[in-house]
Amino acid sequence: MTRSKAPMIAVLVVLVLVAALLGGELFLRQQIKSCLAGQLETEIGSQVEVGLGWKPILISLVDKKVSSVTIDSDDARFGPAEGMTVHAEANDVNLEQTSDSNGTIGSSNADISWSTDGIASTLQSQGIGALVSGVTADQSAGTLSFAIGGLAQLTVKPTVAGSRVDVQTVDASILGLGIPTDLVDSIVGVLSDSLQQYPLDMTPTSLTVTDAGIALNLQGGQYAIPAAQQGQTTQTPEGCGILA
Repeated sequence: MTRSKAPMIAVLVVLVLVAALLGGELFLRQQIKSCLAGQLETEIGSQVEVGLGWKPILISLVDKKVSSVTIDSDDARFGPAEGMTVHAEANDVNLEQTSDSNGTIGSSNADISWSTDGIASTLQSQGIGALVSGVTADQSAGTLSFAIGGLAQLTVKPTVAGSRVDVQTVDASILGLGIPTDLVDSIVGVLSDSLQQYPLDMTPTSLTVTDAGIALNLQGGQYAIPAAQQGQTTQTPEGCGILA
């Protein structure tokens, strides 16, 4: 009878070990996700959801490397922009911390959507929204139109030029007369500023005006996640202690 129990005991030991490994993997994975989320929220300008690649975190704790990290936010803020939806991916992430950085990223890419409602909210927050009664997008023309006071209309065309987004005025008129230059410059300036500042040193590679707003693709190369500046009293994000 003792011999017959030996295989059963061995199986139970294996099951316990597997359960312990799985439990440890899930716990550590959550800790790493919390750590990265805390570090990347400053870059995105809002709370983010972080996902990790296929590589087991138990191995990552040894070599300090993660195959890939996905970053999602429904309310990202770049510069003055509000209401941007972001899905980003960072590859070849090294979690080893130094005095200068909290790790490095080998490459990155992101898809950004900025709805007409988000654009209107941004103008509102910048003190221009009271003058703008509506924002519409024309996919076929690749333009955005701003209804001003019910009588005037400003139409602009955003495009990628080099590594920047350029916003050109297509039409600005009130019943055939020109809109005041200061107002045009203010609206174009807010749009331009909102489309120039991106996380992880990424730059725009393509921009499409859809019927819902703007769709933008970004690409980035190697990037060092900034360490807390000397003298800053920032709290260490949850989960980062296991990487020390």
